[in-house]
Amino acid sequence: MTGRIWLIAGPTASGKSALALRLAERDGAEIVNADSMQLYAGLRVITAGPGPEETARARHHLFGTVDPADGWSVGRWLRAATDVLADIRVRGRDAVVVGGTGLYFKALTRGLAEIPEVPPHARAEAAADFERLGEAAFRARLAEVDPAAAARIAAGDRQRLCRAWEVFAATGEALTNLQRTGVPAIAGWTAVALEPPRPWLYARCDARLETMVHEGALDEVAALAARDLDPALPAMKAVGVRELAAHLRGELTLPDAIAAAQQETRRYAKRQATWMRGQMADWPRLTADSHAGQWGQFIALEPGLTPP
Repeated sequence: MTGRIWLIAGPTASGKSALALRLAERDGAEIVNADSMQLYAGLRVITAGPGPEETARARHHLFGTVDPADGWSVGRWLRAATDVLADIRVRGRDAVVVGGTGLYFKALTRGLAEIPEVPPHARAEAAADFERLGEAAFRARLAEVDPAAAARIAAGDRQRLCRAWEVFAATGEALTNLQRTGVPAIAGWTAVALEPPRPWLYARCDARLETMVHEGALDEVAALAARDLDPALPAMKAVGVRELAAHLRGELTLPDAIAAAQQETRRYAKRQATWMRGQMADWPRLTADSHAGQWGQFIALEPGLTPP
């Protein structure tokens, strides 16, 4: 045990959790979550979080620890993850940070600037403007002052669109420019990214969604829906929640809901892979289409993997 930090990124269903667990068992390491949806409590099945068997094999951190009513930002995750990593290091253990949220890895390795506090009235005005203008016009307005944010924020992500605009409205500076002034939170990390063949990845996405339904995803979504939370909260946007909730309301048959959720999962995996190709182009790739193959590629690469 050396206090080494491993980073393992990849699209949903790509095999990254299995790789992280195998590495943690081999090195006596502890696993730290870098998936924005696996943070939330009560959604273990629908977000493919670690179950009792996995948590018994290695210590896990920041999985299922946040109430869905409490929407975490990238900055909040970064502070929590940095504290966890520091504690792991003090104890002389290795850490494996694993997940599919690219912005988390970017914040960890490149830094996240301290954004000035936004007054409540600026947040309220941004939300009202979004309602009044609609997403397309709101995004177009944002593009005039922060084109990079307007381009990178996914369709339907009201929270991040409003955040980008309210920061500009309050500070006069584009959020993108402010974020470039950050300092990396960790040093000496070693990374790999999983990029398996797309047909294999999509087949795994489809199969896993069906397994989720059989293992209790509907119960999780029903419990979440019963809380009547703000639909703009991050947890409410977990892949599969919207489609299964529609089934529970009688708007979709279960087969149709599963098919819709499978399609959305494939789209999400594609967006993740595209982001990682652009933002993690220098990370070594594991391209095998099996857990055993990915581990074999990792072992072959490992001697040449050195901290940046």
